[in-house]
Amino acid sequence: METIVYRQLFPSFGALSAAELIGSLPLVHDDPTVERPYTVVNFVASADGRTAIDGRSRGLSDPGDRELHRTLRERADAVLAGTGTIAADDYARMLPAAERRQRRLAAGRSAEPLAVIITRSGRLPLDVRLFAEPEARVLVFSPQQPAPSAASAAAESTAQLQHELLDPDTPRPLTAALSTLKQRHQVSTLLCEGGPTLFSALLREGLVDMLFLTIAPTLAGGPGPAVASGPPLEPPTQLQLAGVLEREGSLFLRYALTR
Repeated sequence: METIVYRQLFPSFGALSAAELIGSLPLVHDDPTVERPYTVVNFVASADGRTAIDGRSRGLSDPGDRELHRTLRERADAVLAGTGTIAADDYARMLPAAERRQRRLAAGRSAEPLAVIITRSGRLPLDVRLFAEPEARVLVFSPQQPAPSAASAAAESTAQLQHELLDPDTPRPLTAALSTLKQRHQVSTLLCEGGPTLFSALLREGLVDMLFLTIAPTLAGGPGPAVASGPPLEPPTQLQLAGVLEREGSLFLRYALTR
């Protein structure tokens, strides 16, 4: 398969692949005593800030965006998403391409990253493809043992399901969840794929280290969700531009979050 090449515009000029970019980034905490994973968030948005067309992000994505996304997944120890994102995008296995799984196995890692789901209701969209994949490892954080939605009550998941407690009464439930990921599940690099409400919740607890944001050359219009949704962030989160790539009109921005 032909390698996708991007034009790097910042911090220097040149050409590089997604593997070269992601491979050059540490994506782990300098201090190993930090009690949570290094957390990367990945989004695609239209030029007017919408994150979905007809309820799905795929309408905004292009081959360059998908290559970066898959390369981030290959690098991550775990992939985090909310139930709305998983259902809307009909999640399947984390790394469909056998060569990506083989590279991870050759490096002494699991074939695919752990899929991590946050659900305050305990309901899961068991009809999505992820739960029908026997090799998928899925960890669910919820206040109680997950219960299928009425539409999926008869579904039988063949994925390898685990459960951890999400305590909604603690002031920082996501901080506790991410600490559990690192301490109990050896997750050092976490990739969050949204949705916008989950992203905002992570921001409010100061849990995001880097944002990859693809700007598609598209105007979507309408009332769709922005990259971050929910109550205003007080104070607003500041970003530091760390990198810019371009390919066929799409911009691939990388931001470090300032503390």
